[in-house]
Amino acid sequence: MKELSKEVPVQLDKARYPQYGRVLEDFNAGDVYSHPRGITIDRAFAVEFATTFMEANPLYLNSEFAKAHGFKDLLVSPMMLLNLTISMGVQNDSEKAMANLGYYDVEFPAAVYPGDTLHGLTKVIEKRERGDKPGIVTIRTVAMNQKNEVVCRYNRKIMVAPGGKKSEPTTIMGEKFPDDGRGAMNCAPTNKGPYPKNLTGTRTYFENFTVGEIIVHPNGRTITDEHVGWTYRLLNTHPLHYDKVYTKNAKLSGTGETVVYGGLVFAWLCGLASRDTSENILWDLGYTEGYHTQPAYTGDTVYAMSRVLAKEADGIIQFQLIGVKNLGGKEALQKYGTDLFLKENGKKDMGKEKIPEKIFEIERQLLVKKRGNS
Repeated sequence: MKELSKEVPVQLDKARYPQYGRVLEDFNAGDVYSHPRGITIDRAFAVEFATTFMEANPLYLNSEFAKAHGFKDLLVSPMMLLNLTISMGVQNDSEKAMANLGYYDVEFPAAVYPGDTLHGLTKVIEKRERGDKPGIVTIRTVAMNQKNEVVCRYNRKIMVAPGGKKSEPTTIMGEKFPDDGRGAMNCAPTNKGPYPKNLTGTRTYFENFTVGEIIVHPNGRTITDEHVGWTYRLLNTHPLHYDKVYTKNAKLSGTGETVVYGGLVFAWLCGLASRDTSENILWDLGYTEGYHTQPAYTGDTVYAMSRVLAKEADGIIQFQLIGVKNLGGKEALQKYGTDLFLKENGKKDMGKEKIPEKIFEIERQLLVKKRGNS
């Protein structure tokens, strides 16, 4: 190959500057976006996520344990699945967004195993314009496996600024969006034995939980610069999470530092809670609505607590999951009491101040193993 750079003149007028993501004008209710790339999840990646994010349930770590419970292999952690589903859509949905305003109706209708290949679609549900202010866009995103089975679905609200004109699209539009199927689960976990049953603790069965109790999870997790690598490993392309020059110039971060991708914070909080709440679950049924009430940065230490909201005879338990940073759960409970469990966005109407250390709030439903079926 002959070197040509000295012979070909530089033409500055031919420089182009690719842009990704969408401004407010690009969103229209009913549009469907096909997400680029997709990903095949290998076993090492699945186990590394489960251990990095502190999952305690052997279903995500131990293939023989999972098979003994009716699965064909160890399961990919639902938090890994949700993070990939969110991140695959960032280039289409939120790479130009100013904020992620919340998660809604998260569900995991089918099992995902090592070796499965995922791709994603997003449908625009609603766009709310607010004059010169950033608008609010509601989207519904799904991840599908190689058989085109939906394995994750959720809604999200994002704050998106107007750009003055439409952008050039960077991905394909118009693919058929799968039927909603809300609430459906095409998996029936069972206890088949005979694999050893002593791989979980003694206080996380259905019978161990009492409605109203608050579980203050003992350990915290200090977030290092590892979050930058994990952001891109999970396919999230928003520069807010890994480009300090962008973050400083965009003035989206009060510190000028890169913001920890919220899906990672969500996963760490679930992991911190797992030894006390989800270690013995058979299925993660999903999440109602939740919010990142404060950002997290490199060096922050996050803590979690759970409150039992309801129990059903079929083994379903509903929890409220709360996250705080740089203040231990016990100290946070002593300092703020019941205010920790009130939604932050409703506190102004109550005449209450928001809690600066509180970073996350959501409700979740888990199918918890009963002691006699262990």
